[in-house]
Amino acid sequence: MSKYKIILSGGGTGGHIYPAVAIANELKSRYPDAEFLFVGAKDRMEMEKVPQSGYEIKGLWISGIQRKQLYKNILFPFKILSSLLGARKIIKSFRPDIAIGTGGFASGPLLKMAELSKIPVLIQEQNSYPGITNKLLANKANKICVAYDGLERFFPKDKIVKTGNPVRKGLLDIDVKTAEAKAFFELKEGMTTLLVIGGSLGAKRINELIESKLDFFDTQKVQIIWQCGKLYYKKYKIYNHTNHVQVHEFINNMDFAYAAADVVISRAGAGSVSELCIVGKPVIFIPSPNVAEDHQTKNAMAIVDKDAALIIKEEDLDADFENKFSLLVASPERKKELGENIKKLALVNATKEIVNEVEKLLIFPKGRN
Repeated sequence: MSKYKIILSGGGTGGHIYPAVAIANELKSRYPDAEFLFVGAKDRMEMEKVPQSGYEIKGLWISGIQRKQLYKNILFPFKILSSLLGARKIIKSFRPDIAIGTGGFASGPLLKMAELSKIPVLIQEQNSYPGITNKLLANKANKICVAYDGLERFFPKDKIVKTGNPVRKGLLDIDVKTAEAKAFFELKEGMTTLLVIGGSLGAKRINELIESKLDFFDTQKVQIIWQCGKLYYKKYKIYNHTNHVQVHEFINNMDFAYAAADVVISRAGAGSVSELCIVGKPVIFIPSPNVAEDHQTKNAMAIVDKDAALIIKEEDLDADFENKFSLLVASPERKKELGENIKKLALVNATKEIVNEVEKLLIFPKGRN
């Protein structure tokens, strides 16, 4: 059996990092002797989260284009050049058999230099509307694994394979973890447990909503596991352990968080939607309106249209939230119905199917099947 060398890149947010880690874990289970190296952006969360998952990572000096504060782009050309040279050096030293990118600006320089070095490239695109990095790389990639229909608008049709999005392996068996999870979070019996997740960095409007509704939640006998995100933890940590509220900057044990939850409030990023389908809990989506093509609303509506979740847009929160939330919490039948319906939409074999495509490129680097 060949001892493969596999290089992966994806970062900036958990939505790019965890798919890469899930792919690496599946490859490692198939090829225990394989060597893995991650490449990320210096000073971004992947430099912490990837080593926590047991993998080595190297950082590049790179960041995304600032669309609102254009003066901050003055160093961008120098960062591109530096990261391309850094990526070339990493590739020459590591000599990978394949390069896998899951999105985020750090993956751009690495996959570009891999392609120039004649190394097979696989892109995994999580969203219904691709980011600029993957759109730029698509024509030279060997294979593009996607989670939504209609991506032919952005990618070469003959390179697309619909696989779904990778999710953390621990989410596949959360049903057996409920008691352990409730003990882990020290939750009280007889209360509804609400899990609030707004992404790894946090969601400003969701955090403002939760803060404004703490008294309301108390009257509803709701206890809260609140992941407020890295950008907001200092502001909201004052509510930790008050009124049955737990405030977390980040939750590493997401399998336990999902297992403990009775209801989930979440953004509608592609990774979150894929995870929540597998988890099978009643969900209220609050999509971010500040994303390209409003793709979070489209992600959420793909679930809502199948009567598998609820949606409240940010502009409707003040008018609709209390009524929709209290009706859901008061109806065990509705909670069960939503949980069962969303679980029917899960693509549970996504990670394995993506790795099947990786294997084809390892065995047939020129793309022969």
